[in-house]
Amino acid sequence: MKATTIGFDLAKNEFQVHGVDAAGKPAIRKKLSRAQVLPFFARLAPCTIGIEACASAHHWARKLTALGHTVKLMAPHFVKPYVKANKTDAADAEAICEAVARPNMRFVPVKSVEQQAILAVHRVRSGLVAERTAQLNRLRALLAEFGLIAPRGRRALMERLPALFADETLPGVARNLFERQSTRIRQLDAEICAEEAVILDWHRNNALSRRLDAVAGVGPITATAVVASFGEGREFDNGRQMAACLGVVPRQHSSGGKTRLLGISKRGDGYLRMLLIHGARAVIRTLERRAKGGGNPTDQWLAKLLARRNPNVAAVALANKTVRVIWALLAHDRTYDRNWSGQAAATV
Repeated sequence: MKATTIGFDLAKNEFQVHGVDAAGKPAIRKKLSRAQVLPFFARLAPCTIGIEACASAHHWARKLTALGHTVKLMAPHFVKPYVKANKTDAADAEAICEAVARPNMRFVPVKSVEQQAILAVHRVRSGLVAERTAQLNRLRALLAEFGLIAPRGRRALMERLPALFADETLPGVARNLFERQSTRIRQLDAEICAEEAVILDWHRNNALSRRLDAVAGVGPITATAVVASFGEGREFDNGRQMAACLGVVPRQHSSGGKTRLLGISKRGDGYLRMLLIHGARAVIRTLERRAKGGGNPTDQWLAKLLARRNPNVAAVALANKTVRVIWALLAHDRTYDRNWSGQAAATV
């Protein structure tokens, strides 16, 4: 029998394949080692292959696409409802095969090697920032145990350290320990700067990323992360779908014809959502200064929102608006105009 649809369950060493024919009847049930995967699919006629979007999924998607197959990636939580009875590799592969054939299934775009490379730099930088924050908090807490209160802020703390270490009441063992910790923090600073230099260089050489950099609240870090994650954003039909993918829209708990909106759904990439909301907070902090110059339509909308809602709510709302602007710039190949007005455009 010829398999037309295949569910491919990934693993480190042993992979499970479940295929069905055009009538939906099982045609393939097979376990493969890593070395057997590519030769096996090379012998098959071109077909649709479903894979969960997990570790190494984009790598295998590129490899199988090169063999002539149509590969579709799906979020694991969309596949889980199709698992029957107990969870096994064979059951997972069967569930993937069934899920990929659903006409209303949502798919994840396959990333290129370049996209994955810059996202890897982002992940390393994010980890280094978290490690630096932990080191700073640890050093600050240990200094407080000796009655030495450090100022708020990373830069203020690092500038004050020499004076704190010079305190005569500080034991030599503790002083040596804290000096080693401060050295480690400076090393982390240097490593973070090195990764940011790589990101900035990629940003300068990418036209899509430079286009997003003009949006308020979006800098090179956010712009490169968005472009590396979504490319031109063509997999979304509109900006709201992109905002929903990033979890900055309200989640619903509606029933009986009554609509009930809750907090944001927080679905999708938490790292991108964090960057966008932090960028929105930066815009809010500088709103008063820009308002003196008259502002723009977005600033006027934001000022009215802040007059009636909490700043955190306003920051999320602005992040939602920013995502929709980003989608319009990417999908329609447009350049950002800070004074653009939807009402003015509608009258043209």
